[in-house]
Amino acid sequence: MTDTEGKAQSGISGFDAILSGGFARGHTFLIEGAPGSGKTTIGLEFLLEGASLGERSLYITLSETEQELHEGAASHGWTLGEEIAISELVPPESLLDAQQQQSLLYSSHLELGETTKQIFDAIEGVNPARVVLDSLAEIRLLSQSSLRYRRQILAIKHYFARNGVTVIMLDDLTSDAVDKTVHSIAHGVILLEELAPAYGAERRRLRILKYRGQNFRGGYHDFTIETAGLKVFPRLVAAEHHTRFTRRQLSTGIGEFDALLGGGIDAGSSTLILGPAGTGKSLIAMTFAMAAAARGEKAALFIFDEELGLLSDRMHGLGIDLEPARERGDLIIEQIDAAELSPGEFVHRVRATVDSKHIKTVVIDSLNGYQAAMPEENALLLHIHELLQYLNRQGAATFMTVAQHGLVGDMQAPVDVTYLADTVILLRYFDARGRVRRAISIIKKRTGVHESTIREFRISHDGLALGEPLEAFHGVLRGVPTYTGDRAPLLEGKGT
Repeated sequence: MTDTEGKAQSGISGFDAILSGGFARGHTFLIEGAPGSGKTTIGLEFLLEGASLGERSLYITLSETEQELHEGAASHGWTLGEEIAISELVPPESLLDAQQQQSLLYSSHLELGETTKQIFDAIEGVNPARVVLDSLAEIRLLSQSSLRYRRQILAIKHYFARNGVTVIMLDDLTSDAVDKTVHSIAHGVILLEELAPAYGAERRRLRILKYRGQNFRGGYHDFTIETAGLKVFPRLVAAEHHTRFTRRQLSTGIGEFDALLGGGIDAGSSTLILGPAGTGKSLIAMTFAMAAAARGEKAALFIFDEELGLLSDRMHGLGIDLEPARERGDLIIEQIDAAELSPGEFVHRVRATVDSKHIKTVVIDSLNGYQAAMPEENALLLHIHELLQYLNRQGAATFMTVAQHGLVGDMQAPVDVTYLADTVILLRYFDARGRVRRAISIIKKRTGVHESTIREFRISHDGLALGEPLEAFHGVLRGVPTYTGDRAPLLEGKGT
């Protein structure tokens, strides 16, 4: 729970949560980031939130014109009404005189003093509760030295404090040397970053560097800038979420498959389906989802690798009709574009769907696509760990697929999450009697016993079918089996 008492809320979705309720009233905060990272948008939303509460607000701009601010607000569908005053600080007319510019009589000392006076006059004229000062880069350039810059910011801070104003100062970090002077002066410091991946949309994230006397959610948090403004996706901490649920076994609806799994999959556990391309990972995950829908529960599929229309047609050809369950609302399928979605936003979407629709079965197909959204493997494992822990504590059964490199023989997975999953289902190709066949085995199950056998399975128009254990073969998992028995209990009939 966040403490909002004595806080000036930002009005930004998710932002106040990581600030533990918002900005402490009567204090000065610094938001810094490169141009285009979202500082002005945060400032405008902060003032608009104040205006919605009937508070007088003031935007002091040294870098943008009043017209540009109105245009920027209009691009988000906002109108800066009478509650928000804009003070556009322009240089004295004498500075625009070429002769005056060459004179030593009007030094930067006088210009800095004039700018500070204009700031104080604007405060006196409006008497605001909230102020945005944009930007410190202009004051830093006018100060010409770190000592004068620090003294000037201290003077401005004390003036605001005496008037009980909550202030956000913006800094675009355009100076050659990064000056940390304001970090020690400000009550809180927030860093905005914009990252450009090798392919896809830009990624934005923020971090709270400092917040005096206040707990806050540390680390990086992804955010996006949309037409309606900023959306911040607080980093998920699974340990904060606990839900009571009944741990029970969930059937696949296929007797042989349940036997292989030792009765089924437990609620509140995670399952990894591992195998080369084309072995049927998506079909097995879909089998679990449709079994949940048949029980009257809700399932959610987050699809990275396949177009939804193609998925529906392909499943229909395998005897699985997705549309009735989707129309009833028992099956929610979301297409995920890894090039456009940040990992933090994806986790937020999964969590929002699970919470709002009471989902008990979650399918992520596949982690290869998830990895494409976040190439840093170490961070990926941490993201997956928190997400799985959260889903487990909500009593949801989670199924993830990973496509291994290669088709037969020695294969490697692009990311190893086998130690995170409670159950690991391994799929393999093998050849026998002149045909390419598929084998399935349970490599690991934390929540109970399971068969240690390897079974053949077939994909046909009737869906998934499992055969008897392949006791007459060895080397099946390597893809090159050797027949050692008197008979080969292989599945026959149409299908692959």
